[in-house]
Amino acid sequence: MGSGLPARIVSISGAGRFQAQEMWKIRGISQGPGRRVPVWLIYMMCFALGIGAVHVETVQAQPVAAPTTETGPSGFPLPRFVSLKSDRVNLRAGPGTEYPASWVFRRAGLPLEVTKEFETWRQVRDAEGTTGWVLQSFLSGRRTALVLPWEVKEGGAPPQVSIMSSDSASSRPVAIVEAGVVANVLTCDSVWCNVTVETYRGYIEQKKLWGVYAGEVLK
Repeated sequence: MGSGLPARIVSISGAGRFQAQEMWKIRGISQGPGRRVPVWLIYMMCFALGIGAVHVETVQAQPVAAPTTETGPSGFPLPRFVSLKSDRVNLRAGPGTEYPASWVFRRAGLPLEVTKEFETWRQVRDAEGTTGWVLQSFLSGRRTALVLPWEVKEGGAPPQVSIMSSDSASSRPVAIVEAGVVANVLTCDSVWCNVTVETYRGYIEQKKLWGVYAGEVLK
């Protein structure tokens, strides 16, 4: 092509984003993009139902170095990244069905960080920093990652990221994806990760992914 652009470039967006399309929050139940129920109204609803107020803390997460790990009761390390198996998973305030659901995840494959374990329940944290408990049976060891989720702003156009043909910034792009897209992570060498997004496969810089620790090596 005369412009020098690669022949196979596609902008992948929409269903790949992690915001309103992928999760409904009790402090902001989505009734369409940008529409949320005020927090004070949720507390009044909780009081009326006799379930007490649910505290949800949201802090936008960015990649950090892999923390010192310990082994949980399951024999797997804590913390660790996993992904959702189902398109509908309740995030509960505690490790049991008697605890109210504070959140509903609506996207299979969404990466989550497991921080605690209790019997068949796992405390998880999402890319926005919100924590809660889900059943272990809804989680998979398959590794996925969000592309630059901290760059997604409501009402603004998300930045775009190139999937490269090799682990080099000078290689040819094979696809262009928007921030917030979920990628399947195949391998990482601490600098680049080999990923797939839909039918496209290539490399994204590890520092641009949430779902893989900085410096983590995956084989």
